Amino acid sequence: MRPRFPLLMTALLLAAAPAAHAQYDDYEDEEWYDDRYPTGGYFGGGFIVASPRGEFADHVDDGFGGRLFYAHRLDRDGWLALRIDGGMLNYGHERQRVPLSPTLGGRIRVDLTTANNLAFLGVGPQIGVPNGRLRPYAHGFAGVSYLWTQSSLEGTAGEEPFATTTNFDDATFAWGGGAGVYVPLRRGVSPISLDLGLTYFDAGEAEYLPEGGITDHDDGSITLHPVRSQTDLLSFHLGITVGISRR
Repeated sequence: MRPRFPLLMTALLLAAAPAAHAQYDDYEDEEWYDDRYPTGGYFGGGFIVASPRGEFADHVDDGFGGRLFYAHRLDRDGWLALRIDGGMLNYGHERQRVPLSPTLGGRIRVDLTTANNLAFLGVGPQIGVPNGRLRPYAHGFAGVSYLWTQSSLEGTAGEEPFATTTNFDDATFAWGGGAGVYVPLRRGVSPISLDLGLTYFDAGEAEYLPEGGITDHDDGSITLHPVRSQTDLLSFHLGITVGISRR
């Protein structure tokens, strides 16, 4: 069953709200400004939940993963920044218990795992409010996306895969934009903020394998069933940013 994306977003927001509210109480009488401690930029990262849109939603379920970014301030006050953004999410996963080799029979069995993934990297401008208890921002980007399906063999006791194969992949031009809000948690030379936001991501038309897109045959051969469609995504992210002092 497809997870309900709006419910997941709501749950994450509710989980984050008490921490932000507690910070407001602790610093109710303070002015939240960075003017005394200007930063050169911010590193950030966090958890993302992505919901496919349009044609993409006909073939894949919601994806889960992580992202990292760096936003470098282009003016002293921090209204404008250049942002580099990248991340990865998984939109399909299968695991089977199979014999290691037909010649050994079923005495030695391993886990065959197949993962359907999407990675992206983009760069573009970000504009936002540099001061205050809530600091909204918006950003746009252009870059590249990479979709691939990979199968690997693993033993027992959480061992690292000892054999890996990329079954199918494709790379496309990607663009998009997003909006969010930084909630300051700590001021100073290296300020820390909670980061909540939404991002629209369009990787154009791509060819990829959906979950279950590989058929195994008794003779050891496989048949791939790729799909070609638009690859629009709407993602929600929850993370942390850390400022870097210009000093």
